[in-house]
Amino acid sequence: MNKNELIPNLFRTEYSKIVAVLCKVFGLNNIDFAQDIVSETFLTATETWGLKGTPDNPKAWLYTVAKNKAKDTFRRHKNFNQKIKPLLISEDYLEPFEINLSKKNITDSQLQMLFAVCNPIITAKSQITLALRVLCGFGIDEIAQAFLSNKATINKRLLRAKKKLRNRQIDLSFPDKDKLSSRLDNVLRVIYLLFNEGYYSVTSEKKLKKDLCVEAMRLTYMLINYKPTNRPKTNALMALLCFHSSRFDARTNEQGELILYADQNREKWNYELIEKGLFFLNKSLSKNISKYHLESTISFWHTKPNDTPKKWESILQLYNQLLQIEYSPIIALNRTYALAKANTKQEAITEALKIDLKKNHLYHALLAELYKNIDNKKQIEHLKIALSLVKTNSERKIILLKLDDLY
Repeated sequence: MNKNELIPNLFRTEYSKIVAVLCKVFGLNNIDFAQDIVSETFLTATETWGLKGTPDNPKAWLYTVAKNKAKDTFRRHKNFNQKIKPLLISEDYLEPFEINLSKKNITDSQLQMLFAVCNPIITAKSQITLALRVLCGFGIDEIAQAFLSNKATINKRLLRAKKKLRNRQIDLSFPDKDKLSSRLDNVLRVIYLLFNEGYYSVTSEKKLKKDLCVEAMRLTYMLINYKPTNRPKTNALMALLCFHSSRFDARTNEQGELILYADQNREKWNYELIEKGLFFLNKSLSKNISKYHLESTISFWHTKPNDTPKKWESILQLYNQLLQIEYSPIIALNRTYALAKANTKQEAITEALKIDLKKNHLYHALLAELYKNIDNKKQIEHLKIALSLVKTNSERKIILLKLDDLY
């Protein structure tokens, strides 16, 4: 690996691990202290490696320096000791103490941090922001770019979220068994939203932000490898992410412009990921069906050719079940496309007109598609409305091409 890429890559992979372990030792209340220590460690690495060269084992070097910095800070700063000591479980637990950076403890610490960060006392957007910063090692600039925001807004959001967690004295401990399932629901929801932010962003010109999707998959895989959270719904979510991710390379052209599902080159799909998705889908089999079971099964059917028998009828039935579990106008909109494929366009139009998404460009783009070869005037009307609402150049080009074909 190029020396210029080594430290940024290590920051992405190791920053969150060390922060999680330090928070486990010193408490979530001192997350800022943990982040400062790790940031200082990487600053030291940049200075030292630039002068003396890269060590034989860069990761071990980072772990050793981070441990020493944490211990030195604990010993030397009286104010810090006064803040930390009252928070420790035992008053006798002062010095010496161990900072365990073993693989198992890192994983345990990250899982505990995940449950702490995904606490419903803070907003979903704040949960995702904290997860990106603390668990995924994203920089403030990267998070701001992901949310199409600015550094000041992201920093304020992080400060408010951490303050609320401190004030409510949220600690790094797993929920009790009777509360685990409901808290896991929230964790899975945050991971789901994190993935969607990368995969379905309708405001970013970089339509497919793979880094966010990869991190969502990593966090889900971590939950699967931990027995108490290796639940059917966790595997179902992983299946969904695999099926969606299998189409990464087919969703955009060389210019980064979006390619619609019907126009994608199936040879560019990752069939290994589809197989992995099927593996996790089979592992998810359960009497208790979650939204992730239904969505992953829908996504699996989308990996099949359009002429597969019962494809659209099956997708339609799955959408019917999904709407019963969790109604959403977007889900209802997606259902109308399946309805048109399984039954008739006219039936789909009737259902689509009942959906309250009049200010959504996807709604009008779909209606235009449904009116195709039925009512040319209405097709053009809805394409023009979609054009006025769309927020990315790539989708704007798609709509303009469709309008050009109609004149």
